[in-house]
Amino acid sequence: MPFPDNSRPCGAKRNGEGHTEAVAAPPRFVVQLHDATTLHFDFRLQAGEVLRSWAVPKGPSLDPGVRRLAVPVEDHTLAAGEFEGVHEGQSRGSGAVIIWDEGTAEMVRDEPGHVSFVLHGRKLSGGFALTRTGERRWILVKVRDEAARPGSDIVTEQPASVRSGRTWQELRREPQAGHP
Repeated sequence: MPFPDNSRPCGAKRNGEGHTEAVAAPPRFVVQLHDATTLHFDFRLQAGEVLRSWAVPKGPSLDPGVRRLAVPVEDHTLAAGEFEGVHEGQSRGSGAVIIWDEGTAEMVRDEPGHVSFVLHGRKLSGGFALTRTGERRWILVKVRDEAARPGSDIVTEQPASVRSGRTWQELRREPQAGHP
């Protein structure tokens, strides 16, 4: 599914003739760290009114020399990208979830089998690309640009949620609303 222009209004601006026009909100991205059957990162890019999603077992990297496996999963609702908490008692998707990073995304190229984009997040910034390498296999890479950090490991360096400041382990240990 290609990434459509996002026409959701988020404000207004004046055009050159003094008239007010709606301004479209830029597409967003979210990376959720999910302690499910296996610990993994859910990398999500907004495409219209859904979040296209990939499971990235080792998480994203700011090192352009590192290639990360990204397995496509079903699209999610925009509301799913807001969730931070513990899913309990579900056959799929149980466990602690933190919002590891979030921000906006600018699509640069969107073709079958290849998507490139610029992220503006709190941890991830600059150019990235997703390239299909098999039926259910993509590779996520950081583009060589001013935001690249060769040799770094952003996942280890910054493990906490950008919203709550908690790690997934801290969140898992806390009592959840409605659960003693």
